[in-house]
Amino acid sequence: MTTMHHGETGSPVDVHDPKLTRFDIVKEGLRRDDIEIVTYESQFQGANSKAEKRVVRNISLLFLISGLFGLAFVVFYIVWPWKFAMGETRSDYYTPILGISLGISLFSLGIAILAWAKKLLPHELSIQQRHGDPSSDEERLITGQTMMYVADELGVQRRPLLKGAIGLGLAPLGLAAAAPLVGGLIQNPHRDAQPMMYHTGYDPVANGDKLVRLSREDGTPIRPEDVSAGGQMTVYPGIPGGATNKYADSPTLLIHLRADDAATALAAAESDKNGRNKGSMWGNYVAYSKICTHAGCPASLYEQQTNRLLCPCHQSQFLITNNAQPIFGPATRRLPMLPLSVDDEGFFVATSDFKDTVGPDFWERP
Repeated sequence: MTTMHHGETGSPVDVHDPKLTRFDIVKEGLRRDDIEIVTYESQFQGANSKAEKRVVRNISLLFLISGLFGLAFVVFYIVWPWKFAMGETRSDYYTPILGISLGISLFSLGIAILAWAKKLLPHELSIQQRHGDPSSDEERLITGQTMMYVADELGVQRRPLLKGAIGLGLAPLGLAAAAPLVGGLIQNPHRDAQPMMYHTGYDPVANGDKLVRLSREDGTPIRPEDVSAGGQMTVYPGIPGGATNKYADSPTLLIHLRADDAATALAAAESDKNGRNKGSMWGNYVAYSKICTHAGCPASLYEQQTNRLLCPCHQSQFLITNNAQPIFGPATRRLPMLPLSVDDEGFFVATSDFKDTVGPDFWERP
């Protein structure tokens, strides 16, 4: 145990003296800062004692467990089936497995760090008075040496088992942190002839190549007179299962705009710079995907007076009369517009699927 007295005086030590040990420089820094070390002692009787080796083994085991489950997270993230399917499928366990494996990995890492601090590091109790003067060059040198001394006291260099366990434990955890970031960019959602994010329940293919009607949640079709001026209605593809999770990307907001607002919206759609919204309105009616382009929440709060559509999750706002362009919040891409028409029986139909990517498509982010 090393003990110093508060307010100890004496001639300054030359910290550049090569004979000084790192701890000597640390003590000199403490003396200059008027610090008293009340207690500084190892928790073990001698270096590499049986008790110390036992603690090192336990901590190493925790690091290895952390690495093992971190690696399991990466493996499950890659190989476990994740696509949603109706009924009892292995994909139902995808998220729980990822959560459990990453949770155990982080928990083991946290316990390992706590055990290291509590069981391996020396006990130290110091008292320091506050100083407001700027630090000199020598004091900065002392600070650097103090930090190096603390690193030495961690004991990693003289404990190869612990060093290896840290490497094996943290490397998979680093991969686990990077996997969701990199994995989301590996598979291009636009690679197919019919890209996944352009394919919803309104695609005529899902209806035997016939145009899909817009329907209520109970499957009944919708006529224009069912929506009053200034009103709106959530609609679904009029096909079997159209309002179920099988077509969870298809909920759409059908809006009956007032005449002046409809004229503004029509002008914006017809002058759409990429041409995708041209011809998509029917009369004073317009339909937009309810899936927010920021994080996939339901953008369903319609302000009739301002013609804004709000997403309640992160407060993104879209201007209905301007191709549903985002005007506030974190969303950076407009809501896709559903091309509308009315069939021979007077019911709304989608003339095609959405022409913009539905939902939070990160490949489209600027």
